[in-house]
Amino acid sequence: MMPQLLTVRYRRPDGRWHRLYAPVLPVLLVLSPLLPLAVLAGLIACLVFPVRPVGALRGIGHLLWALPGTRFELEQGRTAVLVSVR
Repeated sequence: MMPQLLTVRYRRPDGRWHRLYAPVLPVLLVLSPLLPLAVLAGLIACLVFPVRPVGALRGIGHLLWALPGTRFELEQGRTAVLVSVR
């Protein structure tokens, strides 16, 4: 299932938390004109480095398949960031 919502939560310098929501599908639609450039860059990277393009696509597919339900938390000193994919 494709991720539906990306939530980013970070702590402001005054100690309060701020939350940002990004719906995945509209963001993908806005960024879709850049997709051919990304594919071309990936093919060039596969030629420069000894990587099979089919294996790279399979790895990207596995990564995208595993995204729903992912939580990434980072805290260092007064800085804290939480990224959640639903």
